[in-house]
Amino acid sequence: MSTAKSLSVAQYILDRCNELGDPAVTPMQLIKLVYVAHGYMLGKYGRPLLDEPVQAWQYGPVVPTVYRAVKDYQSAPVERVVGAAQGVVFSDKERDVMDNVARTYGKYTGIVLSSATHRPGTPWQRTWELAGKNAPISNDLIENFYANMLRQPTHSGL
Repeated sequence: MSTAKSLSVAQYILDRCNELGDPAVTPMQLIKLVYVAHGYMLGKYGRPLLDEPVQAWQYGPVVPTVYRAVKDYQSAPVERVVGAAQGVVFSDKERDVMDNVARTYGKYTGIVLSSATHRPGTPWQRTWELAGKNAPISNDLIENFYANMLRQPTHSGL
């Protein structure tokens, strides 16, 4: 399974957040933003943004390769996503989703974003309770959650 796209998504979102005035995106924040973008892509267009499964880790949904690529920054700002391929071409829909997520959620800390993903009924919470630690969160579950959220008059994941 290729994971290059997941790392490129993370780099794209990091770049957008930096351009929007947040030069201090932490690993936790970036990992959650990648997950939220994946959720919006599934909920809005019915297709995944990422090329690997999201897992239910103790502190919320995690894309393992993105975690490994940025974990050495600990709580310091991520400077670059190690292993992100240069020149990955994203569709207009993918760029639109990632740009919107960076604009809407990029201002929130990793703690706030993590808390939002832990709420009752979220894909992480349902997977954690049913399948346990580090289980894959199904794209169907993520898609249904975000599609339902997008149908609400004010659709925020926070």
